[in-house]
Amino acid sequence: MRTYDFSPLYRSFVGFDRMASLIDSASQAIDASTSYPPYNVAKIDENAYRIELAVAGFAEDEIDIESHENVLTVTGRKEQADNDSTPGGPDYLHRGIASRGFERRFQLADHVFVTGADLVNGLLVISLKRELPEALKPRKIAIGSKDDGKLIAPKPSRKAKAA
Repeated sequence: MRTYDFSPLYRSFVGFDRMASLIDSASQAIDASTSYPPYNVAKIDENAYRIELAVAGFAEDEIDIESHENVLTVTGRKEQADNDSTPGGPDYLHRGIASRGFERRFQLADHVFVTGADLVNGLLVISLKRELPEALKPRKIAIGSKDDGKLIAPKPSRKAKAA
């Protein structure tokens, strides 16, 4: 196991302490987490993304998707344990399809929101969209133009009132 010291990042990147702490926590999470379920992250266009999780054997009511404070959490809970056999059901000789519970977390960037989720043929597809507020979008300003709404006319002086 390799350990990296990210403390130089905290000293040389002013204002990027959140990014450095995310890198630090991600490196620790890689060692601690399992690789189940496997997933893909795809960029559809400039502002649209998709996360695909392979959740074969899970029904829609056994999967929870929650987005809270830039963290997307996908949780899967099986109603029946692996060792339980249903009365009258098959007696498995080998179980290769994993049906254990899982929890997968994804860090979302600012202004990225979940727009939908679908479960089709064992593949959970979560659609994401980045929506920048108007105040953060770049504006083109023409040279020589004035914003008359923000200019304040000077108050008339007392001498002008007397005349």
